[in-house]
Formats: sequence, structure tokens, C-alpha cells
Amino acid sequence: MQSGRLTSLRNMILQPWPIWGPTWSRRHKLNGNMFRLEVFVFGLLAIAIPYFSSNLYAAAVGITVWDPEIALDRQIPVIGWMIAPYMALYLYYPAVLIFNRPDDRSRLELIAGVQMLSALTIFCAFFFIFFPAEIDMRSDIPQSILEGNGWQSTLFSTIHAMDQPFNAWPSLHIVHSYFLGRAITMWILRSWPSSNFAKAFVGVIWIEYILLCISILTTKQHYLFDLATGLILAIFAWQFVLPIMEKIANLPDNNLNPNYGQ
Repeated sequence: MQSGRLTSLRNMILQPWPIWGPTWSRRHKLNGNMFRLEVFVFGLLAIAIPYFSSNLYAAAVGITVWDPEIALDRQIPVIGWMIAPYMALYLYYPAVLIFNRPDDRSRLELIAGVQMLSALTIFCAFFFIFFPAEIDMRSDIPQSILEGNGWQSTLFSTIHAMDQPFNAWPSLHIVHSYFLGRAITMWILRSWPSSNFAKAFVGVIWIEYILLCISILTTKQHYLFDLATGLILAIFAWQFVLPIMEKIANLPDNNLNPNYGQ
């Protein structure tokens, strides 16, 4: 019974929603870039709106339901240059569009992926709103970093202006970057299975991911608990989406369209 419910939930979240019909009909325009553009716009709206609205709401209410901070969180040092791998998350989003192959099978995988990211964002927003926890560690960052004229202070100022110190757990930074990293890896190794350069590039992606995991702590953007819950959710999310990716991989060529699940 549980397996059947999980399958139903997976199909509801991941099989293409009806809104993709018009986008699919335009998928060959501009050498396939129209499809990428429309997926990007959908992702921007479906991810940015839940994230920033929940962030602003939690900050406006200003209530911490519980505090996940432990002593070790304060003992982790601030490392100014780690703001670079932290901000590098935002390179994953265009990268996933660039490395998605311009064929219908890969397009269906991209649709499933962006729907999953949307669902993950809404899932995390539930905790941001109903179980808010303020991350009150920005005061630990030395003023020499925050008030300098270099690139580090610029990036810190940018992230502090964009992001109120709420939306703690699970860390969407960790969830999104892991999921996008797995998708990018899948498409790169499929396109260039024998390329040493491609394998080296995949290695760079995962070195960056490790640095990103560390950076959310050393920039005082998150607690260890946020990292742990983000990793758990990220791994579960990828395992959750794999059966749909495998289903798409096994579709006959004459059924590569958004209605394949009907």
C-alpha cells in the first residue's frame, strides 16, 4: 500500500503537468533555446516566489519556534573567501540548462527535474513558515570583511540584502545544488562518456559541492542542523526522481511527449 502511494505521489509531482503543452510545441524554435528559456522562466517563478515570500514572511513575523544551534556552530570559524563557493550555487541553474541535451528524452528529464525543484522549494517553505528558526550568527562575521571594499564584502552585502536570516532548515542551498549537480553529472557523462575532460569537469562540480557544504557554515548562513537536514532531503529527492528518469529512458521514440504518463 505504501509503495502504491509513493508511486502515485511520484507521478503527481514528476510526470509533466498540463502547462507544458504549449512549451513543448515550441521546443524546436530558436534551435531549441526557446524551450530552455521557458523552462528557466518557469523555474525562476516556481522557486523564487515560494522562497522569497516565505523568507520575507518569517522575517516579518520574527518568531523562532525552536533553536537548532549547538555549541559547535559558534566554534566554526568565519572564512571570508568561502562566500565564493557559497554564491557559486547560482551557476548551477544555467549550467543545468546548458548541459541538458537538445533531444526530446532529455527535455522530458529536464521537465521532471524542474518540477521536482519546485516541489522541494514548496516543501522546505512549509518548514520555513511553520517551524521558523532565525540564524543569528551574522554578528560573528568580522567587520573588516563586511565593511571592506573587496569582492568578499560585496558578495556578503549582496547575500545579506537578498536573504533575511531565516529559512534555516532544511538548507535549500544544499538541496538544490546536490540535485542540480546530479542532473548535470548525468547529462555530461551521457554526452561524453569517454572524455577525460568531461570526467574532470564532473570532479570540479563535486569539489565545488563539498566547498559549498562547508561554506554555508563558514559564512554563518546556516547551522550544522540545516546542513544535515538538507543533505538528507537532497539524497532522498534524487532517489525519489530516479524511477521517473528511468521510465523516460525506456520510453519508445514514438512516445516522447508530455503525455507519456497517460
